[in-house]
Amino acid sequence: MPIAEKIHGTNHGKIHYFVCRIDPKLPWLVFLPGLTADHHLFDKQIEELGLRFNCLVWDAPAHGASRPFALKFSMDDLAQYLHDILQAEEIRRPVLIGQSLGGYLSQVYMEHYPNTVSGFISIDSCSMQRKYYTSAELWLLKRTKGMYLSIPWKLLIKWGSLGNAQTPYGRNLMRQIMQSYDKGEYCALADHGFRILAEAVEANRPYHISCPILLICGEKDNAGSARRYNRNWNQQTHYPLVWVPAAGHNSNTDDPAFVNDRIEAFVSSLFSA
Repeated sequence: MPIAEKIHGTNHGKIHYFVCRIDPKLPWLVFLPGLTADHHLFDKQIEELGLRFNCLVWDAPAHGASRPFALKFSMDDLAQYLHDILQAEEIRRPVLIGQSLGGYLSQVYMEHYPNTVSGFISIDSCSMQRKYYTSAELWLLKRTKGMYLSIPWKLLIKWGSLGNAQTPYGRNLMRQIMQSYDKGEYCALADHGFRILAEAVEANRPYHISCPILLICGEKDNAGSARRYNRNWNQQTHYPLVWVPAAGHNSNTDDPAFVNDRIEAFVSSLFSA
């Protein structure tokens, strides 16, 4: 399965992304990792689904290989960068698959570029609509740097790996990703990501989703209020919600076979006609 690493240049740095193009007639799956995670978060998805679909996964700006990159971007900027990359690769109407912040970004993308995607899979993410959040939650999201900096780096890595995943594979992967940063860089990136997310929510846009959608969430997702958000999202919209048994916030790494099956079934239902 050939995977090509490519680079997209911007005024603030270079974005590295990875493409598995097997057949122009097949659907495109675009994988968007969560905050501080890099493209390796979706290794198990690319490994299996890349045999049957065209796939693209990126290291978001200031993540993974997309460093150095100035922390001057907004969620709108990320959507623009993603659009530019998809245009350059001539990818039309992909299925966006976003984990955590990647799911938020997917919704910002669809707000700016409506009716350009075939489907959306949210993995351990939440709605971008303002009504789902309390003012206190948004206030805290914009003030995380001091809290992160106050925690010893080794302890922060331990909590990050244990808090995001429930399996040895998932925890070890998150540990390796976190160790690729130094503490100051990691804390600044986390703080920036949470802040631009809160600002995008506070923009109070419709964030209307017009394409088919599937919500996926780990049964043991302890990241913030993700489980509560997903329950509310499901109850208010009736979007289908799949719980990943015994999985944490990075549910696609805790039970990749389960998540891959759900992704493939969803994508196949979109293009079966």
